[in-house]
Amino acid sequence: MKKQMTSVPFRETEEQRAALEAVIEKHRGEGGALMPTLQEAQDIYGYLPTEVQIRIAHGLGMPVSEVFGVATFYSQFLLNPKGEHPISVCLGTACYVKGSGAVMEKLESLLGIKSGGITEDLKFSLDATRCIGACGLAPVMMIGEDVYGRLDPNQIKGILEKY
Repeated sequence: MKKQMTSVPFRETEEQRAALEAVIEKHRGEGGALMPTLQEAQDIYGYLPTEVQIRIAHGLGMPVSEVFGVATFYSQFLLNPKGEHPISVCLGTACYVKGSGAVMEKLESLLGIKSGGITEDLKFSLDATRCIGACGLAPVMMIGEDVYGRLDPNQIKGILEKY
């Protein structure tokens, strides 16, 4: 699944900036420095915005395309911030056969974002996942830690209103 870049403006604190510079300095010159640098940067920001990827590339003396390639290849790295209420929709086989594609379409329509996106107010982020581990409740979605199963697209608006 292709990762989508966010249109949310990048904001950082001086503490975050200083912490990133310390991480880059710590790993500069090490073999295999990119992965631990990206992991620590994501711990600082919660995701890897373009601005951070560019700073890492310059700090480690490598092309931005290499940093972006690694950040987009590994599923552990997030290119978008998570919303206050992150939503995951299972698109695994059991859920998909039972209609999770329609659930995802309804969420995209109601929230005005695609999978991998975040609402302008930062309240909701939306992601597809391959399995939540609740196949008996298919189709399933999670909002934060709350699991919703046996979904029908007509239920989605009422569920979102709880948040």
